[in-house]
Amino acid sequence: MWEIAICDDEPYMLAQLAAQIGEFWPQARLRTLTDAAELLAAYEQGWRPDIVFLDIKMPPPDGMQAAQQLRRRGFDGFLIFITILPEYVFKAFEVQAFDYLLKPVQPEALAHLLNRLEQHCKTVVIQKGAACEVLPLAQIVYCEVQGRKIYLHQNNGSVIDFYDKLEVFAQRVDGRFFRCHRSYLVNLDYVHGCGSGQIRLATGAEIPVSRLRERDLRQALLCHMKKTGNIKAQNTEADTAERKS
Repeated sequence: MWEIAICDDEPYMLAQLAAQIGEFWPQARLRTLTDAAELLAAYEQGWRPDIVFLDIKMPPPDGMQAAQQLRRRGFDGFLIFITILPEYVFKAFEVQAFDYLLKPVQPEALAHLLNRLEQHCKTVVIQKGAACEVLPLAQIVYCEVQGRKIYLHQNNGSVIDFYDKLEVFAQRVDGRFFRCHRSYLVNLDYVHGCGSGQIRLATGAEIPVSRLRERDLRQALLCHMKKTGNIKAQNTEADTAERKS
């Protein structure tokens, strides 16, 4: 299970967050730290947490400075900032933060974030002859079958191909993937709209959706948005088309 660092100079907040995370992930290995210098020293000594919860407003180095140093030293795990003021997280994009939590941390907000982390970290093993590759599901935008091969289109623009049947591969992924066409499987996280037999994706690509599956796609997309908490954050043509139908 994951190694998790929680760094906050407020003892009460530190204990509360550790207890909440421990309740959600009882098998996780938690380490609490009261200042960022201690976190950086532990990292320098070889400790490699997978997830770092980091208070922003702390005595120097503050959380943002610590995050910058961690990234410069090669940390490629998840950074989650904790703050009382959301404007402090505007620089979060510079250090590739996964998300942030507002103080006081609400159990519902934390549970939602931890669920997102779980989804983000799920993987699938792709077998290619004697070799194999572990691929995060969150990285796959859509799957396309041509002949006997499946082509996995990723969010970085690269494509992996391997021999398999789409119906078999569909059973190996989770509920964020929807069979929109006999030859396509789409990751609902990347759907920005649909209409006229096409799905528009966040990457700018378009893929077909069969006429008989359009209504099912709209319903699946709405359910997915409610589940992930993005129902208010997205306004897709799928919703408009549903209201007009």
